[in-house]
Amino acid sequence: MLRQRLIVTLLLLPPGIACIFLGGGWYFGLLLFFFLPAAYEYAQMMRRGGHRPALPLIVGGTFLLASAQAAPAFWPALQPLAGTLSGGMLTLLLVAATTWHLVDFERGAPASGTDWAITVAGMAYLGWMGGYFTLVRALPDGLSWTMTILPAIWFSDSGAYTVGSRLGKHRLSPRLSPKKTWEGYIGGIVWGVAFGALFGALSSFRAGPESAVGFRSGAIVGLFVSLVGTLGDLGISMLKRQVGVKDSGNLLGAHGGLLDRIDSWIVAMPLSYFVILLFFQ
Repeated sequence: MLRQRLIVTLLLLPPGIACIFLGGGWYFGLLLFFFLPAAYEYAQMMRRGGHRPALPLIVGGTFLLASAQAAPAFWPALQPLAGTLSGGMLTLLLVAATTWHLVDFERGAPASGTDWAITVAGMAYLGWMGGYFTLVRALPDGLSWTMTILPAIWFSDSGAYTVGSRLGKHRLSPRLSPKKTWEGYIGGIVWGVAFGALFGALSSFRAGPESAVGFRSGAIVGLFVSLVGTLGDLGISMLKRQVGVKDSGNLLGAHGGLLDRIDSWIVAMPLSYFVILLFFQ
């Protein structure tokens, strides 16, 4: 299993880092590579739990919401219309989801209200939140911020696993994730702060002395993503527990599905965007 994890990581990391540095369509394509299969896994996972979410709307809605969020970053002339684009797309998708499940109810679906909520949640959680990855990359010094936040998330996850597996004794969330411990959570925070500071300092050389990216801001962002990233992890664990599956999918072998890999990112990156706007812009 460890060998499979290393192979998957080594295969995905170099092209992923390259797409982050290239930005633009390459970066957006990288996001779609993760978020569209994750949306499919989410819908299939809910179906295995006996629900009837609208799979085409969840996948398509994830793409459309993320695109509406990202459009002003690609075409600055659309910036004055940013709220209209994202809000209008969300409105249209809510109407589409309502229509889908009204029809499905007439065709015999037993719990269309619940199915409607699952569809809307999937589109919003993956599409709307996914759009913030592009917004972070589009910030002034967005590459430096992105290359500070993502490593902080990754190393926080690794730190939580490493410390928890060696020293963990007090369970953090026994029902949702019995293997997670408070010791691991604290270890993840320490690693997130340390590597956030490290990558913030490294990124500051690229951004220049006038940039807000640096050792201190990297540590603060690392602290923040370490604190909230676990919420995303536990949130997906909650869904998996309810429907009775171990992994969201098997696309990445021992890594599980793509949704399993990005669960902490989904929460940490959008909230980091607002932390940056509030304190470092």
